Amino acid sequence: MKSLFKKLFLVFTLTLVVTLNLSAQSIYAELGGPGIASFNIDARFTKNSGGLGGRIGVGGFKIEDVGVVFVPLGVNYLFSKDNKNFFEVGLGVTPTFGGDGSSSGMFSTTFGHGIFGYRIEPPDGGLTFRIFLCPIFRKEFFIPYYGGLSMGYKI
Repeated sequence: MKSLFKKLFLVFTLTLVVTLNLSAQSIYAELGGPGIASFNIDARFTKNSGGLGGRIGVGGFKIEDVGVVFVPLGVNYLFSKDNKNFFEVGLGVTPTFGGDGSSSGMFSTTFGHGIFGYRIEPPDGGLTFRIFLCPIFRKEFFIPYYGGLSMGYKI
């Protein structure tokens, strides 16, 4: 399962970096949030540190014989007055895949998520930190008070 996480993250990262000419990029590990425990890449769609951007990641866990993989995808907007401290707002979807290794035990589903949080990123690259509220929703449920934090590196 760990090998699958690493391969998926590498493919997602290379695809995003190669196909898009993006400037402000961050790679980070996230605890909580839509990937539970995940590795992600976040990039702006402009040459600025703030503004419209997106994120893609891969995460998951294994308990006994059941493993679950989360693939958080989202768009976000960063607001800032100093290009270092940001307020982040975003929406996304997280496909989820899992099972116990048998064909009868496999499942997949998706859920939506919002992001409302604080992010600190040095303007010229370096260590980053995020803390956020992440409401999770699906037709069957709504969890308004879920959150997470992340640490990473801005390229």
